[in-house]
Amino acid sequence: MRTPRLTRIGALAVLAGALLVGGPAVAASPAALTPTSAAVGSSATVTVNAVGSICYSALPSQAHHTLDLIDAGGPFPYSQDGVVFRNQEHLLPSHTSGYYHEYTVVTPGSPTRGARRIITGQAVDEDYYTADHYASFKLVNFSC
Repeated sequence: MRTPRLTRIGALAVLAGALLVGGPAVAASPAALTPTSAAVGSSATVTVNAVGSICYSALPSQAHHTLDLIDAGGPFPYSQDGVVFRNQEHLLPSHTSGYYHEYTVVTPGSPTRGARRIITGQAVDEDYYTADHYASFKLVNFSC
């Protein structure tokens, strides 16, 4: 069973961010997430039905490795890993800049980074998988 992450930026950053914007410093509990929703604050839930979901067990093994690297804080195989994902496609729920980060899912045999990525949000286990370089996203469901 996978251990849930508090956030991608850590507990101190959540507290600091909450203090800066005057909101509560609350991390979502793992139970607050379903394949079609992600908790993003003390009471806000963003529905992502249009995004779809994918079982963790259905991800390619390279995506499992990427998620393990994210949990461990790296090291990552590409210098671009961990950069802010700007959601220019507007397929993921809207958030302020810096909410999402992207990580490469290695594509065996590809001479480049390939098209596969994990996009992380700041809520617990808010991880999205794309196999088609941001044309579509699936929220990773860690309970199946």
